Amino acid sequence: MRKQLYTFLLLALTFLLAACASEETKSSKASSNSNDLVVRIGIQGSGGLFGKAKEDRLFEEAFESHGAKVEWVEFQSGPPMTEAIASNKLDIAGLGNMPVITAQAANIPFKIISQTLEGKKNVGVIVQSSSGITTLEELKGKKIAVGKGTNAYDFILRSFDKLNINPDEVELINLNPDEAQAAFDSGGVDAWAIWEPYLTINTLAEKGTIIADGESVGLLSPSYTIARSKFTEEHPELVVTYLKTLNKLLAWETANEAEAVERYAKERNLPVALMEQTRQRSKSINILVEEAIIQEHQKTADFQYKQGTIRQKIDVSEVFDNRFYKEAVK
Repeated sequence: MRKQLYTFLLLALTFLLAACASEETKSSKASSNSNDLVVRIGIQGSGGLFGKAKEDRLFEEAFESHGAKVEWVEFQSGPPMTEAIASNKLDIAGLGNMPVITAQAANIPFKIISQTLEGKKNVGVIVQSSSGITTLEELKGKKIAVGKGTNAYDFILRSFDKLNINPDEVELINLNPDEAQAAFDSGGVDAWAIWEPYLTINTLAEKGTIIADGESVGLLSPSYTIARSKFTEEHPELVVTYLKTLNKLLAWETANEAEAVERYAKERNLPVALMEQTRQRSKSINILVEEAIIQEHQKTADFQYKQGTIRQKIDVSEVFDNRFYKEAVK
């Protein structure tokens, strides 16, 4: 009888300890998840719309309610962003169409969750104002600065194709924006395929003249918000929170246009008039990706595959995911 009682008490104690340990483990995991989760957001350059967000801690406060922190990571262009996503060092980023295509072709796991630029005037080609060059056809034999793998790279190649210009007749020089600006200023290159605000900065400073953009050539270079696939699977609520917060940020910008423009101009030490023109050419949006944009994106991917820029043919519809945006605007 004593032996049975002893056995019973021993089993009861074992179960009690196991239950306590299990609860402690759950508590520990929840605490760890709450305290250690960091949402890494990639942006191109400092200041601007996201500079306002950082100053007001808009995203930090939004994510705090989910027990998450925010880490801002700055880049000069899109390709390094997709590399960071591939190595699990970035969760959300805003970038152009070409890096997105290259990333999908490289089997980097991500989802496109919204469109952030319309794409008609945000990318173009500028030449030295004193060059006398007025058309893309006149660039034959010239040096053109462009970041390989960027949306400007896609734009220059597709523009040449549309105008029956052989890319071998020009010299494309792979430079990031800072390097390209220096080369353009010194006359080291004859033209520069680039995006805003560099187009407007150089034209209003009378350094350069825009000879082509998406509107004049008839090509779109939209930008998107992308998120690492595993992040969307594990934290869908944070993806929705990001989009909701971005919408609030854009609502502030729309309601305070003059203040926003003055702020952005001061950050870059530029005239307000220049910043106003930049925003006319390239105003941030955050919208659902429509079927027409997806089809245009597919055309871009098919073209780059034909050119040999990407090594495999891709179905771009596989990376577009509007679920998060639909949830964000409910």
